[in-house]
Amino acid sequence: MKKLLLLILFVNTYFGFTQQSYYDDVDLTKSGIALRDELATKIIATHTNFISYTPGVWEASRKTDVNPNNPNEVILIYGYSASGTTARTRGINENGGGAGEWNREHVYPRSLGDPTLDTRRLGDAGTDAHSLRPSDVDFNRLRSNKRFADGSGNAGDVPGGWYPGDEWKGDVARMMMYMYLHYGIQCLPTVVGVGSASPTPDDMIDLFLKWNAEDPVSVIEDNRNTYHGDTSNTYAQGNRNPFIDNPNLATQIWDGPIAEDRWATASVKEERTLNAKVFPNPSISGNVSIYSNEVGINEIKVYSILGKEIYSKNNPVFQNQTFTVRNLNSGIYLLKIKNNNKYTTKKVIVN
Repeated sequence: MKKLLLLILFVNTYFGFTQQSYYDDVDLTKSGIALRDELATKIIATHTNFISYTPGVWEASRKTDVNPNNPNEVILIYGYSASGTTARTRGINENGGGAGEWNREHVYPRSLGDPTLDTRRLGDAGTDAHSLRPSDVDFNRLRSNKRFADGSGNAGDVPGGWYPGDEWKGDVARMMMYMYLHYGIQCLPTVVGVGSASPTPDDMIDLFLKWNAEDPVSVIEDNRNTYHGDTSNTYAQGNRNPFIDNPNLATQIWDGPIAEDRWATASVKEERTLNAKVFPNPSISGNVSIYSNEVGINEIKVYSILGKEIYSKNNPVFQNQTFTVRNLNSGIYLLKIKNNNKYTTKKVIVN
């Protein structure tokens, strides 16, 4: 369980608007490699501000990793060591390379990249702030470039590699997923983690899918995503980590354990076989019609892209195989149509 970095139980208006507008050109009803490729295209295209390793990442970390309980501190990834000798926080300006200071941990180690992650070249994986976190200098050195391996309790060495700690394993998994999405074979999950890729349709390993499901998104993760997604921030990259916005996207792409669905979209375990068409899409009037020759459609629901249910109709009456949902406000929606254990989900845009 996360001790300090509690799961956000609500999404404020600004945060919600930012997420919704960010994914407006992504077809979130896709799954597997098709969804992976759409999200990869999105995060690469929106990575428009290539911040420097120095001072860029230092300054970004002071904004993104602030202790929610003390604005004069940053939170350190991995927290305490097994012996409890390292602090969980540092003064926000106590950065550097000496004992008692914090530095920039490459959560995906530079030396494990192929080619090696470069901190001198803008836009390289070595300067991507989504995989750089404040860390105690000595603890960073202790971790070195060890691969992530399963364990329990506090962070530290385990057989086969390095366990990031119960509080941080979900953060790590989502960062490694992002790095693979963005940089492909340069940052393979099979190189940085100890696990099997055989259960997945891609190079993702089961360990990261397990951690993503077991450890919910933290306040720090959301804060980091919100900062970097807003290009009005001086040291923001412009892109987001989709697996922080919704861990269930990893399940949609790579299967594995069912992760938290922060958008309340349909489970990927259900059977997607119901045939239906939605028109007009985009809609200008706010009315959207569903055409289907299926018999016995018993539920229609409309969700905002962040998962808030805004319309529901049980046992809708179709006339000439058509049913119309009316008076939707401008926005992006997920429309779910069910017939017993069959369903389909359509992305709908209302201008």
